[in-house]
Amino acid sequence: MSNDRVARIEARLIAAFSPSRLLVKDQSHLHAGHDGARDGRGHFDVSIEADAFGDKRPLARHRLVYEALGSMMETDIHALRIKASAPGEN
Repeated sequence: MSNDRVARIEARLIAAFSPSRLLVKDQSHLHAGHDGARDGRGHFDVSIEADAFGDKRPLARHRLVYEALGSMMETDIHALRIKASAPGEN
């Protein structure tokens, strides 16, 4: 189930941003027993680099990621840590 979720998150982010770099980690095991873990949703860490973030502030970048993930934010994801950057910012 976890690998499937990671693959679906990656697919949505690739379709939305064509990132030059993308790393999605399932961190759910670190939150066992946590309220969000009890309902079956997971905790994920996303690091994404894409041209689409170049002229955006951090909050706008996060909103774009949430929008790209759509319904997964309600059905599969309890917590999401996001590091979104434009190429060359790191």
